[in-house]
This record gives sequence, C-alpha cells and structure tokens, in this order.
Amino acid sequence: MQDSQTTMGQALMRGARCSCPSCGEGQLFKSFLKVADTCSACGQELHHHRADDLPAYIVMSIVGHIVVGLVLWTEVHYAPSYGVHAALWTPLTLALTFGLLQPVKGAIVALQWKLGMHGFGMPKVAA
Repeated sequence: MQDSQTTMGQALMRGARCSCPSCGEGQLFKSFLKVADTCSACGQELHHHRADDLPAYIVMSIVGHIVVGLVLWTEVHYAPSYGVHAALWTPLTLALTFGLLQPVKGAIVALQWKLGMHGFGMPKVAA
C-alpha cells in the first residue's frame, strides 16, 4: 500500500510542494489556502485536516525571526530613517508571509495525514 511506503520526509516535502501527501501527483489546494476535498490523482480524502491557526503561527515565527533580525542589524549598522525601514521591511514581510503560508499549511496537512490525525485513519507509519 502506498500510504505505508511513503516516509514522513516524503509526505512533508509533498505537502510543502502543495501536492497530495499520498501520491505527490494531485494538487493539495483548490484555492490559495483552501485544501481540496480529495486528490484528483489518487482519490485520497483530504477534507479531514484541521490545520486551523498552526500554519499562521509557524509563519509568524519564521518571518518574525528573519525580519526582526534584519531590522536590528540594519538599525545598528546604518541607522536609516523610519521611512527607509518601512520601505524595506513592509514588502519583505508581506512577500515572506504570503510565500510561506501555502507550503507551511501543506506540510501541516501532510503531517496530519501521515500520523492519521483528525479522521485520516490509522497512522501511515511502518510498525
């Protein structure tokens, strides 16, 4: 069975690439953050996921660490005006946030699928 042969790393990478954690072929999302009910390639049900706010918290942590570190480094070394700070960090923050949301949510859904959480059935981990 393909589910038990898929490793945790494969499932997470497939989810981060926004593809089905089971087969890696079908699309995980039907819109920006809306997970498809089933995989179009293998028929795996995906509607069981409960990612909720976890992807947003993870993205906030990643983006916050990157941007705050860069802001502090820039302030210490160059001390630019507030306008320069706003011009630099607002686009970077938005780009990182929107760029990471889908891959992080995909990885969370894949993790839940692999561990059999929230109605995905038995864990797909080799005994």
